[in-house]
Amino acid sequence: MTNKFKDKDIQAIIGWVLRAGVFVSMLVVFIGGVIYLYRHGQSTANYHEFKGIPDFVHSASGIINGIVNFRGRAIIQAGIILLIATPIVRVVFSAIGFIIEKDHLYTGITIIVLLIILISAFSGHAG
Repeated sequence: MTNKFKDKDIQAIIGWVLRAGVFVSMLVVFIGGVIYLYRHGQSTANYHEFKGIPDFVHSASGIINGIVNFRGRAIIQAGIILLIATPIVRVVFSAIGFIIEKDHLYTGITIIVLLIILISAFSGHAG
């Protein structure tokens, strides 16, 4: 007995990944916003002085450390990163689906698209 995925099954999985990714990122941003407002909701904004971005957003370890310390901005940043990662995960699942279907042309195209996305994301240059 062979376990063969159909195109509908793969599309259903991809749709579930997209919905779950958006929902989880929305939930993480909401939680981060609540924590941020709880800690800083009473403070007055000073627009006469530019403070720049916090130190923790410059690296993944800084964001993780901020999450561990329940810093609202770090949690919001993590939610935004999850939202950005959601379509990338979709491309990965598409590539897996094409590999399972043994569609070599679309597997190659999807892997090229994935490489372009990853190179652009990590190099900082848009293609």
